[in-house]
Amino acid sequence: MGRLLARFNIDPYVLMIVGMVVLASILPARGMAATVVGWIADAAIVLLFFLHGARLSRQAVIDGARHWRLHLAVACITFLLFPLLGLAIRAIPGLDPALGTGMLFLTLLPSTVQSSIAFTAVAQGNVAAAVCSASFSNLAGIVISPALTALLITGKTGGFSTDSVVTIAAQLLLPFLTGHLLRPWIGAWVARQKRMLTVVDRGSILLVVYTAFGAAVVGGLWQRVSLTDLLLIGLLSGLLLTIVLFASHATARLMGFNRADSIVLQFCGSKKSLASGVPMAGVLFPAAQVGAIILPLMFFHQIQLMVCAVLARRYAAAAEREEGAEPASAT
Repeated sequence: MGRLLARFNIDPYVLMIVGMVVLASILPARGMAATVVGWIADAAIVLLFFLHGARLSRQAVIDGARHWRLHLAVACITFLLFPLLGLAIRAIPGLDPALGTGMLFLTLLPSTVQSSIAFTAVAQGNVAAAVCSASFSNLAGIVISPALTALLITGKTGGFSTDSVVTIAAQLLLPFLTGHLLRPWIGAWVARQKRMLTVVDRGSILLVVYTAFGAAVVGGLWQRVSLTDLLLIGLLSGLLLTIVLFASHATARLMGFNRADSIVLQFCGSKKSLASGVPMAGVLFPAAQVGAIILPLMFFHQIQLMVCAVLARRYAAAAEREEGAEPASAT
């Protein structure tokens, strides 16, 4: 099986993500099972951030927080380039207004936190900078995204409660800081557990895919869309993601970022948060419109995970080749 995948250049991890989508479509978690799966996913994310906090040196964390040029570039792509592209998509002649509004709404959202950092870790990028940049984007989005939605779509102000801030702090930042404070005692051991880190990184993403898509299926996803709608949403989402990935790559080169920081810009700048977008849509739009509004976001979320999984594995493979070449070149 492994030889067959290698022959056709198929990434096994992408197949796992597709498998999670299929599993969520056939057997989504419901009721108490959904609650338990959600707890497991949350626990995996907490463990992920704890381990990365323990792994990173104090100087790496400080440098990540101080890298304002990188954080500004991520913010500009998230809250400037994306919305401009969303306006362009909504202006396409003949496009269904509800679909156009949904596509625009997804471009106004903040970046993801968990998957952005997990993919950065898999790709061997600057994890400390990714933690700072993705967290800042999500927190800023609590104010910026509703304001942009009011300005460009609804005219209705609103946003999240303080629960969003508490969730980010408790589930992401607190485990990261706890792991970092314990680094003098456990840092060396964590650094040796590369296989465990890989399993936690990728496993947390698979759980996010299953829980997010399963919730959409339980909510009646397949009853609300036609095949034509799916194809059009997939085409527009793929086009949107492609433009942003190329733009982020070009921006990184223009600003002179190194490989590790370029990875952060790509993965933090190209994501849109399903976890933030769904509750925001419930606040900003009438209940009857929410399903259609978040549909493009659901599909974009899955596409970004699959594409970024491929990119992360390729970045990681390139880094491993470089590390293997260094001793040879030194002799």
